[in-house]
Amino acid sequence: MSTFQHSLSAKRSISLSVIFLTLYIDLIGFSIIFPLGPDLLTHYLAVDGHTGVLGWLVQRLNSFAYLLGKNESFLPILFGGLVSSVFSILQFLFSPFWGGISDRHGRRPVLVLTVAGTALGYILWAVSNSFWLFLVSRIVSGTFSGNLSVATAAVADVTTREERSKAMGLVGAAFGLGLVTGPMLGAFTAHINLLASHPTWAHYGINPFSVPATIAFVLCLVNLGWTSVRFKETISPTASAKSRKPSLRNPIAAIFGLHNPAVRRMNLITFTFSVAFVSMETSLTFLAAERFNYTASQSGYLLGFFGICAIITQGYIIRKLLKKKCETFIMKSGLVSSSVGLLCIGFAPCPGFLYSGLAALALGSGLVNTSASGLISLYSEAAEQGLVLGIFRSLGSLSRATTPLIAGTVFWIFGSRSAFMIAALFSFAALVLSHSLPTPRK
Repeated sequence: MSTFQHSLSAKRSISLSVIFLTLYIDLIGFSIIFPLGPDLLTHYLAVDGHTGVLGWLVQRLNSFAYLLGKNESFLPILFGGLVSSVFSILQFLFSPFWGGISDRHGRRPVLVLTVAGTALGYILWAVSNSFWLFLVSRIVSGTFSGNLSVATAAVADVTTREERSKAMGLVGAAFGLGLVTGPMLGAFTAHINLLASHPTWAHYGINPFSVPATIAFVLCLVNLGWTSVRFKETISPTASAKSRKPSLRNPIAAIFGLHNPAVRRMNLITFTFSVAFVSMETSLTFLAAERFNYTASQSGYLLGFFGICAIITQGYIIRKLLKKKCETFIMKSGLVSSSVGLLCIGFAPCPGFLYSGLAALALGSGLVNTSASGLISLYSEAAEQGLVLGIFRSLGSLSRATTPLIAGTVFWIFGSRSAFMIAALFSFAALVLSHSLPTPRK
């Protein structure tokens, strides 16, 4: 055994724990803004009025709302989708770039840089007393959001091929736990307005969202310190020397530049499924409110239930399944379960049926996401893990940037059943595409 391999084996456990915490903290900061969309619009309209960048956006969004047959009440939904899209588009562009940089120059320096850049974005948000500065903060955070793909590549570095997919389940659990914790923190802290007791702080840029922004910033600082002290380099010098020269390029073009047909097929499958899943995310709370008169709190419980089911699936169930079944079988099973779950949600006649559909979808999506990450990594060479997993993550970001507007339009024009039926068809299409996937070499 080489010196590097011996060192890798000795630090595997601590590396995985560092990666888990890095992903968990990052996802909290990323999702803490989710419940704040309508309040953000109200605040910045009061500050900036209908002029400047925000005024221009409001005019365009109102025009689009009227095209859909809606009035100004639909504006907060469009605004929230737009704010998320800015971040997701930048993730789409930069995830392969940061992944490629980490293949060439190491995971640790790129993680440190991207976490620091994300922290800068949050501190800008904390003092954004105008919409344009808030927009700059989202651009900065989105540009440096490649740490997710880099941390995922580090998992591939420190695991054997046999345990790769099980470890990716740990990544999925961190994602799920972060996406449950973040919105809860956002909703809880949204009511803490520092300006209520210190109105003069507005001169320093303090705004009603400075508390959640500061929490996200502090978490980033903890993440930065933790990564700097505890994270040891995971990529081998041999793999680093073989990596491609990184460059910022269109991730779609990068997909066609991949020589491995199995990797290209996997990217198509996961993008197709991501469209189905993001359609559900966009429409679920509206369906619950429209069909069952759910309040915001009841919808929060609904999302919390889904998150817990996803964590159990990715943190426990899939680890057991991988002892008996291969990744391709698990992914196909997950796509079947997801398709059934989406149909159950879309046609749910009662809340119990809705929760059952969510449980089936949480099980299915957990199986799909974890096995897909494992397959992408197993199909790829050691020298290109960062680049390939960056492309993989970027396509998920592309679906998050484009799907909400389309899914929301379908929901409001054709109804909830049509929206979820189309989502189920996308999930089924991903199942058809997965039919000819090769079994990965272990």
